[in-house]
Amino acid sequence: MIGILIPVHNEEALLAECLEAAIVAASHPGLLGEAVQVLVVLDSCSDASAAIAQAYPVQSLEVQARNVGHVRGVGARHLLNQGARWISCTDADSRVAPDWLVAQLALGVDAVCGTVTVDAWSEDFDPAAQIRYHQAYHARDGHRHIHGANLGVSAGAYVRAGGFEPLACHEDVQLVRDLERCGASIAWSHTPQVVTSARLDCRAEGGFGDYLKSLMSAV
Repeated sequence: MIGILIPVHNEEALLAECLEAAIVAASHPGLLGEAVQVLVVLDSCSDASAAIAQAYPVQSLEVQARNVGHVRGVGARHLLNQGARWISCTDADSRVAPDWLVAQLALGVDAVCGTVTVDAWSEDFDPAAQIRYHQAYHARDGHRHIHGANLGVSAGAYVRAGGFEPLACHEDVQLVRDLERCGASIAWSHTPQVVTSARLDCRAEGGFGDYLKSLMSAV
């Protein structure tokens, strides 16, 4: 079984599109009928996120942590206990490509670090900041970007690395560093595609949204 892990904190505006894309990826013919479990971990949600998740054929867990590392760790353990051999992570403000899972698995490695494509830029994000983003971002094989929105790892490698740490931010970066220390084979690939939002009101302090805001203030 393959697991798709999605942490959620008050994502009612974008969650439906995220889940629809994940469900399409889970039914890709290239998976040859292998079961895929989509797991939503709702963290301290006070909006309609839980109701939206209930409307789709996915599993849901609820926690009260306000900590994305804890949330990903809880979700990963749940999927491993259900027999997942591979865990693919994305975010609730992102949409995975239909062949996302197939593309990750085809690389034949212990873990996959994929790139992201930013969705429509907001009017608040000035053109100069967009240029700075594209100058710094390497959307190609061999990149060194790490995104929780586009990350895959085998069950064995995940366990050997010690899993996600309960960090409020950069838990994905820490996991990849632990995987490297364990000698895991990692593909830094542009093939698995994910579109993510350019929102500046990010859910995790220090996350992708804060990085985008930093480009707005760069000289």
